[in-house]
Amino acid sequence: MGTRAVAVIDGEHYAPVVRAALAELPYEIVGAWLAGGGEKLVGGEEYGVPLAATLEEALGWEPDLVYDLSDEPVLGPRERLALASRVLAAGVAYAGPDFRFEPPAFAPVGVPSLAIAGTGKRVGKTAVAGHVARLLAQDRRVVVVAMGRGGPPEPEVIEERPDLAALVERTRAGLHAASDHLETAALTGVPTVGCRRAGGGLAGAVGSSNVLEGVEAALALDPDLLLFDGSGAALPPVAADARVLVVPAHQPPALATGYLNAYRILLADLVVLTHCEDRAAAHALADAVRAVKDVPVVCTVQRPHPLEPVGGRRVAFFTTAPQEVHPLLADHLLREHGAAHVAVSGNLAHRGALRHDVESLDADVFLVELKAAAVDVVAEAALARGIPVMLADADLRVLPGEPDLDAALRCLVPAREGVR
Repeated sequence: MGTRAVAVIDGEHYAPVVRAALAELPYEIVGAWLAGGGEKLVGGEEYGVPLAATLEEALGWEPDLVYDLSDEPVLGPRERLALASRVLAAGVAYAGPDFRFEPPAFAPVGVPSLAIAGTGKRVGKTAVAGHVARLLAQDRRVVVVAMGRGGPPEPEVIEERPDLAALVERTRAGLHAASDHLETAALTGVPTVGCRRAGGGLAGAVGSSNVLEGVEAALALDPDLLLFDGSGAALPPVAADARVLVVPAHQPPALATGYLNAYRILLADLVVLTHCEDRAAAHALADAVRAVKDVPVVCTVQRPHPLEPVGGRRVAFFTTAPQEVHPLLADHLLREHGAAHVAVSGNLAHRGALRHDVESLDADVFLVELKAAAVDVVAEAALARGIPVMLADADLRVLPGEPDLDAALRCLVPAREGVR
């Protein structure tokens, strides 16, 4: 048997032209879907194959491929990527005369699992993963499998919470000390397996990764639940039981819900909007997400939470957050954590500017997110100057009036009877 294909056609082509084109394709054409258009239709057209009323009906014929023979003005670039998202979400390849998209491959893991992905870098995804890990670890044994661009060449199991001294030792040994798995382990105390990945496709497939080897290492820890933390816009390559998508509210709706981000939304069982300081923009984005899929959406903000008391002390806080929210972060540390004074540096991912900040800021304590140059620049500079340095967790806060995030998360992966 050859490749079973459904053709996408339109009424801007004459039927005889379409019939001839279908006959030339090297596939077993099991049917077609008329996507729109009518200029060349006179009524009673025959295409030599069954016609589906909807794309979903056509996908019900279980094709291996959807081949697009349409064109402008019925399907332009934006509409085609929306169509590609729907097809890929059904696990089917989508192609046309000069393009082809394959659905990312997802491997089974054999135990209950939840995957967290994002629509880009610096969207707050690891903070969401930390929140989920702490929540679900209350009534089950959770193991986090995190992948990152700077992950280890072989999966690394972290069962004990690393402190800053241990992270500094890693840096001095030439190892990366701020990978996502180390951040999660240090801030949550949940057992974590660190993996690496390189490359990311438009739909989120990784070019190379050792995540599946990481799954084997995680299974050896006898988990009740595996929690997968994606990397940037790349998806964990596993067939998780449920998926959470993290979208920053400052991302334009056309980007957050367009292109193949629509595919990411279609896979999601829950969408968490982060950085929702502008509530009007956040609610507009939530509406745009729900226009792609009727999925629960929760709007949140993140605030720094020092792991040690900073009351009465002058604090220099090092973050990757954009400058426009620095006053909010400083005010939070002043009001809720009692800091005497707060200076904020947003250059944690920009080593040149960061080195200037750590040399020039006068503070009693350095407070730092565990990202980018947190250890090799900030912690090392603090030690050299004799200034205490401590880690800041990200406190995920749901906006008033929003759905109960924790209840939604628990519904995605209910605890089994008798779990630890």
